[in-house]
Amino acid sequence: MLTTTTAVGTSLLDLVGHTPLLLIQGAGKDVQLYAKAEWANPSGSVKDRPAARIILEAERSGDLRPGKIILDATSGNTGIAFAMIGASRGYRVMLCIPNNANIERKKMLQAYGAELVFTDPMEGADGAVREAQRIVRSNPQRYFYADQYNNPANWRAHYDTTAPEIIAQTDGRITHFVAGIGTSGTFVGTGRRLREFRRDIRLIAVQPDSPLHGVEGLKHLASASVPGIYEPALADEVMSVSTEEAYAMVRRLATEEGLLVGVSSGANVVAALRTVERIAGGVVVTILCDGGIRYLSERFWDE
Repeated sequence: MLTTTTAVGTSLLDLVGHTPLLLIQGAGKDVQLYAKAEWANPSGSVKDRPAARIILEAERSGDLRPGKIILDATSGNTGIAFAMIGASRGYRVMLCIPNNANIERKKMLQAYGAELVFTDPMEGADGAVREAQRIVRSNPQRYFYADQYNNPANWRAHYDTTAPEIIAQTDGRITHFVAGIGTSGTFVGTGRRLREFRRDIRLIAVQPDSPLHGVEGLKHLASASVPGIYEPALADEVMSVSTEEAYAMVRRLATEEGLLVGVSSGANVVAALRTVERIAGGVVVTILCDGGIRYLSERFWDE
């Protein structure tokens, strides 16, 4: 197996985190809106943070060791992160994923060598979770079940990295944090640390506005299985965003800001701009979860 290094000997996982904080130029008023550019992570999304933490903690505990297969359910980004890390560290990776995942996600996973188990699109991410649980029950010793929706290493990754980065990059001036709920790790981990930093920081969770939505990676909390790591009391507000609003924002960010991002990023910015519009001053921070390159086959670009 080849050893992956940069010119100065940095390992692949050393590249996770420390992402730029970008000023969104079109916010206006006396409020600054910033967005964390999580596509700068090595596999291209915010999910590199929890995936790396989950794998490293499992190696330290002995739950993951040579010969075991990394198994999880995914809608795409976490699976891509696991596939990248598995390839770099010599593990097989098996991922349960809804069959309606777009072609970019499927191709990326295959490029990293992951084994894909396709599940019923009508059952969404919850169906993929059920299939992963069935597989691990069939032979528990063969797999390390990452269980991203319930693994506390998910939120701890953001508690220890994302939040301190935001505090440092805003010189402690952040007043509002806006982030979508998928596994909820980004919101919960970052939110907990920010709340410890300053009690008056407002924490706003973002969800799609209906059970049948096209905001990849986010959950409609009332109709989906709620992740075990989610802490409902942490959110000062849960803001709902429509699929159409998210799509329109993705197109707007590309043409007006030069930011080619994914659909969950669009939803986050919609909610963040709503927040900007109703406050007199402050510093609002949101998350650009991934880049738009992995969404270019989606039809909304032609609308």
